[in-house]
Amino acid sequence: MFFRALVSLVAIVILTGCPVPEKNSKKAKGKDQLKDQSSDASFQAFLGRLRKAVELRDKAMLASMMAPDFGYRWDKGPDGETPFAYWDRNKLWGELAALLRERWTPHDAFMVVPPQFAQSENYPGYRAGMTMVNGSWRFAYFVSAPPAGDVSPEPSGERSLPPLPQ
Repeated sequence: MFFRALVSLVAIVILTGCPVPEKNSKKAKGKDQLKDQSSDASFQAFLGRLRKAVELRDKAMLASMMAPDFGYRWDKGPDGETPFAYWDRNKLWGELAALLRERWTPHDAFMVVPPQFAQSENYPGYRAGMTMVNGSWRFAYFVSAPPAGDVSPEPSGERSLPPLPQ
């Protein structure tokens, strides 16, 4: 009886102290890979508000929903330009509204549309992404395909969203 108890105790100590490779890989992936949040209630609520703000072209609401490093173009762009002025000038509001109605899917640390973009980094059209920032969803980027020779999947994020014009 004593021998069984001793063997069981030793087995418990040994097995609980062993690292499990699967758990470690999930922790490492967690920073870079977002699980599918498309059916999550908070994601759907944020997406509904985002769609409505785009439909109404409510710039103040959109600005509050954007990540601080929101990406809307691949180059630096002129000083003081806002994403909204860029979208107005290039007539992109309709493109954005249509894109937001598509099915969202995870890609790296983002939920993205269209799903074809998540399947191929060479997707030639516009793409948009949302990510979690401090526990809240934020609209992270809406850009065209990268210029020829640039293979990064989303804008660099080095820019900050300029203040809205008064």
